[in-house]
Amino acid sequence: MLQLRGSTKDFHCDFIGHKMLIISDDSSLPFPLREKYAYILKENIDTNLPDGFGAYISQNASVFSTSKHKNWFHIPQYMDYMEAGDIINFKDDGSIWAIFRSNAKYNTFLLTERCNHYCLMCSQPPKSKEDSWLLERAMEAIELIPRDTVRMGFSGGEPTIYKEKLIDLVEKCRGYLPQTAIDILSNGRAFSDPEYARLLHKIDHPNCMICIPIYSDVPEIHNYVVQSEDAFDETIQGILNLKALNQKVEIRIVIHQQTIGRLVETCEYISRNLLFVDHVALMGLEITGFTRANLPDLWIDPYDYKDTLSQAVAVLNRSKINNSVYNHQLCTVNPDVEDNYVHSISDWKNEYLDECNKCSRKHECGGFFSSQILYKHSDHIKAFS
Repeated sequence: MLQLRGSTKDFHCDFIGHKMLIISDDSSLPFPLREKYAYILKENIDTNLPDGFGAYISQNASVFSTSKHKNWFHIPQYMDYMEAGDIINFKDDGSIWAIFRSNAKYNTFLLTERCNHYCLMCSQPPKSKEDSWLLERAMEAIELIPRDTVRMGFSGGEPTIYKEKLIDLVEKCRGYLPQTAIDILSNGRAFSDPEYARLLHKIDHPNCMICIPIYSDVPEIHNYVVQSEDAFDETIQGILNLKALNQKVEIRIVIHQQTIGRLVETCEYISRNLLFVDHVALMGLEITGFTRANLPDLWIDPYDYKDTLSQAVAVLNRSKINNSVYNHQLCTVNPDVEDNYVHSISDWKNEYLDECNKCSRKHECGGFFSSQILYKHSDHIKAFS
């Protein structure tokens, strides 16, 4: 597991607040561009540091002992994964945040921790504190992200609490990153307002997906899982409004005790009523946030529901709905879902058990969330020989 945020006591800066920079190891970078970059020092001396960079960083604190440069940071050992192309946010208190990692398959930007749902298995428990600075950081980062980035995501909390400001974010992505697909995780309720759905449509982003959860075909079950009355009706209306405008929509179903009983029926409901959605994700449980507190009411061993999962996938496949199985281990699913199986867990929170090291298919398997290793995972993990 990688730590994306850290801090150091060995630093010096002449700025107030924060500075967001791209890491570079190119000492020949044209001088006018250097202010946007943090030069990463790989040697043990700083006598030959090129001038003009926005900051200088090193994993060796002693190299800056006599530095003439105003902005330098000693990177803690647990953040030694940093490399050229990464985007880092530095603060004047010595805190360091890896905003974007160039070698990650997928980068996600947290836009807010505020939300109008209190989902039983929420991995990012809602907070009421005003945190629009997160959106501001994301807006700033967009200008620095490589133009060849394939895909990235925005999550919360509930990003639509920003209303028009979220639309501004999508518009900025379209301008700076026209070839980059973006996923926005939302409960979809804000789009039950047709005018808000039209605001998103007007941006005409070529590859923007709104990822919306439906936890049951029974409204009362969905509303219970998200802990909000009337949520189901507004969510469905939001999906209908978006698809009426040809906006891409993904439906997400997190599988646990409260959703497994109607999983097949929920997929049948999607096949009958929402056949036009672009993707359905059947997702394993992440043991963090509210999930830990509610684990007795949520946990079910993936091995014990593998036949139900196969039935759900079969329903979606028969209806020719593009679908994927996320956050599961290969040894806990039936072979008939492997065509839909995706290695989906972000690398910074992805781990494996010792048993997995003996497995001939480890390279194909999505492994575990780090929190699963710590708290709860299937009792049926067995290496393929």
